[in-house]
Amino acid sequence: MSKQNSQPSAQRKTPSSGIEGFDAYQLEKIQETMIAQVAHRFNKEYRGEAFELPPEVEAMPIFREWAGGTLNPKITSPFWQIAQPQKNQRCLDIGCGVSFLIYPWRDWGAYFYGQEISTVARDALNSRGSQLNSKLFKAVQLGAAHELKYEDAFFDLAIATGSSCYFPINYWQAVMAEVKRVLKPDGRFVFDVLDPTKPLAEDWAVLEMYLGAEVFLESIAAWEKAIKDAGAKVEKKHDGEMFAVYEVSFS
Repeated sequence: MSKQNSQPSAQRKTPSSGIEGFDAYQLEKIQETMIAQVAHRFNKEYRGEAFELPPEVEAMPIFREWAGGTLNPKITSPFWQIAQPQKNQRCLDIGCGVSFLIYPWRDWGAYFYGQEISTVARDALNSRGSQLNSKLFKAVQLGAAHELKYEDAFFDLAIATGSSCYFPINYWQAVMAEVKRVLKPDGRFVFDVLDPTKPLAEDWAVLEMYLGAEVFLESIAAWEKAIKDAGAKVEKKHDGEMFAVYEVSFS
């Protein structure tokens, strides 16, 4: 039996003709649906709650990797390898999860600011971050990436890994516009995108769909066009096992 017939398949999403920014109504609808779904999916994971999946999904090799903890290195982008936060830099981690608790921010000596849609992750960081390092940890705001709750030209570096794949490209253009607003003129933005040509990409998209968050399988060419259309320039690119990581500037 072919792979396509033996397991669930991810629903493919492609950009609409032309890559255009969403208007306020469309962004509001995304807030009500996709963002809420992604937040719910990760709130469950951060709480350690069980996911009920059909047997055919649990039979997939990628599920066994996820359940056993061996998948995480394949889906985590080490952003510091392309743009390591520097001492006394103001850094914004968008969709930060529990980043400050698990990455070596103290070694970097950079000031950490976050924004997150998961209330569980936000609360965990705000309750424990200052205990870990009250000088470097500033705060985590609750909110979506297209509405950053920080002032203009405030940050040296913005980071967003593990989140773009859950949204359409034209939504991400709204995110890039917000990132440009909060970055200093010489600031950098580092984010990753799922490469649908990688061997595990489609199976991972299927798994995420059953975990509660749809993954958009967009081409690298479409992403690079979106970066250009947003007025950004690619400074560096790193190809990982599943994700491509970009460092872009807006100057």
